[in-house]
Amino acid sequence: MAATATATDEVLEVRLADPTGAELPPWAPGAHLEVRLPSGRVRQYSLCGDPADTRHYRIAALREPAGRGGSVELHTLARAGVALSVRGPRNHFPLVDAPAYLFLAGGIGITPILAMAREADRRGVPFHLVYGGRTRASMAFVDEVTALAADRVTLLPQDEAGLPDLRALLDATGPGTAVYCCGPTGMIDAVERVCAETDRSGQLHVERFTAGDDLEVAFDPAANTEFEVHLARTGATLRVPRDRRMIDVLREVVPGLTYDCEKGYCGACETRVLDGTPEHRDSLLTDEERAAGRSMMICVGRCHSERLVLDL
Repeated sequence: MAATATATDEVLEVRLADPTGAELPPWAPGAHLEVRLPSGRVRQYSLCGDPADTRHYRIAALREPAGRGGSVELHTLARAGVALSVRGPRNHFPLVDAPAYLFLAGGIGITPILAMAREADRRGVPFHLVYGGRTRASMAFVDEVTALAADRVTLLPQDEAGLPDLRALLDATGPGTAVYCCGPTGMIDAVERVCAETDRSGQLHVERFTAGDDLEVAFDPAANTEFEVHLARTGATLRVPRDRRMIDVLREVVPGLTYDCEKGYCGACETRVLDGTPEHRDSLLTDEERAAGRSMMICVGRCHSERLVLDL
């Protein structure tokens, strides 16, 4: 870590640099880093700095005492000079070309949205950024957002302004406006509902930091089938029974397997598919990526064919 700073009482800003001073791999708005903590936990953090800074990555982490331990660990150890292993950047939330943008950020969801707003400003593309949080004090990077977006940003601390009128925000946009949303699950669900009701789902792009069990219960486990998975690099061939997840079977034979959320929304376990037809149960891949079948999230995915070959 090159430096750390307190963005709010609960949000820690971390700047990362190569210890040799070398330039870092390039990235684009929407990209995230996979950070492996000393405990072995793997967590995903959106890059929220400036891609023009080739010597530093900036991420921000919300401290969640009731979470799975990753955020507390990072907050505890974060100080200049501490070494972290990272992988990436990877981008499942790219900023598409559009004549205008509506950015909707809730809480720590401002991290990818901030980089997107900076890029839209650089391109000279019109945008409106709506940023909400529980209180103004809990909202990270408010001064930076305001300096960047000026009258193109609407700040909505919930204790002062209540919840945003999503229908009115969407109605105020042009027909080609791309809508980007990142924040709590409830906020994303509400935006998806309104976009569906207004026939705007095709313009909506979302990224989830957490997920409920909705996707899991949408797939009836009674319909699971047993299949074979062959690991191309290790040469192992395994059977995945109907009542077991593929990732649980793989963990028994693949040391250091990378995964995080285990619900198909973070992308940490994305694995290249060399043969076979994957059954996608994630909430991350696009319809086009699912149809191509070149990769899958092995934490929730299964197999439509009898055999799957993975790049493991």
